[in-house]
Amino acid sequence: MEYRKIKDEDDDGGTVSDDIESLKGKGFPGVVSISNVPPKEQAKWKRKTIVTLALTFLTSSQAILIVWSKRAGKYEYSVTTANFLVETLKCALSLAALARIWKSEGVTDDNRLSTTLDEVIVYPIPALLYLVKNLLQYYIFAYVDAPGYQILKNLNIISTGVLYRIILKKKLSEIQWAAFILLCAGCTTAQLNSRSDQVLQTPLPGWIMAIVMALLSGFAGVYTEAIIKKRPSRNINVQNFWLYIFGMAFNAVAILVQDFDAVMNKGFFHGYSLITTLMILNHALSGIAVSMVMKYADNIVKVYSTSVAMLLTAVVSVFLFGFNLTLAFFLGATVVSVSVYLQSAGKMQR
Repeated sequence: MEYRKIKDEDDDGGTVSDDIESLKGKGFPGVVSISNVPPKEQAKWKRKTIVTLALTFLTSSQAILIVWSKRAGKYEYSVTTANFLVETLKCALSLAALARIWKSEGVTDDNRLSTTLDEVIVYPIPALLYLVKNLLQYYIFAYVDAPGYQILKNLNIISTGVLYRIILKKKLSEIQWAAFILLCAGCTTAQLNSRSDQVLQTPLPGWIMAIVMALLSGFAGVYTEAIIKKRPSRNINVQNFWLYIFGMAFNAVAILVQDFDAVMNKGFFHGYSLITTLMILNHALSGIAVSMVMKYADNIVKVYSTSVAMLLTAVVSVFLFGFNLTLAFFLGATVVSVSVYLQSAGKMQR
């Protein structure tokens, strides 16, 4: 019998077991074995996976944590102090990264903190823009829910693209212009309201705040990129440090103007909770994660993270806040995801 023959051959010379041993490490035709991937490539893919998961988690949880930090529909803590702590934490993280560089590479002209007035004087403008945008980020939730915020936040892609064309004189491809139109259509579709006489779920003040935030974010981003590329050899952590220093200064002024009496009477950390602390940590780490994407990954990672974050935020909001996941929202989120992908593809084809 055939089975008997194979068994006898195995008993006699071990031919079957020898053949199996000889196949180990060789793999099969057309199939890439992980053992054949160079260690550097394995490490690169590992970093890329970690960065993608981190950015997706941070992006999707950002709006959820802000809404979750409210009590009875309002913030019991001072949003200006929260913003100040975010900038302080980012500044500390930049210093920690610089300290590591100084230890391994030494202090050079490109990574030293000492600078000139001409170099530093440009940072107050983006720092002030980010201050206003970050404060509006809290107040917009009086008009939108967490999933709606994630959708409308993508409007900054349009403002960034247009400002790239105006300020940096970069030509936009036809695919990118088409992506902008799709993005507007997707945002509008996701906000359609079939359960009341009001056509859109988000009222006019919410849309105005979203558009203002998009313009501020776009202008600040383009302006910051222009600063960074003006001296490309300058260490990014040094540039971030000075940006965050001015961010801390402007937020300190905001505390004095807006919440001075509350801070003096109730304390700096009045109303803070575990959720508030996690929200501050999330905001600080999100900036670091975006920097890591630029260094270790690519635009596809940002597209993937943005698309998945919109859906994750919606699903989690169903359980936490009773969000009604409608067909209009799902279709709108899908169109927005496609437009974000097309905008990224158009950028690579320029």
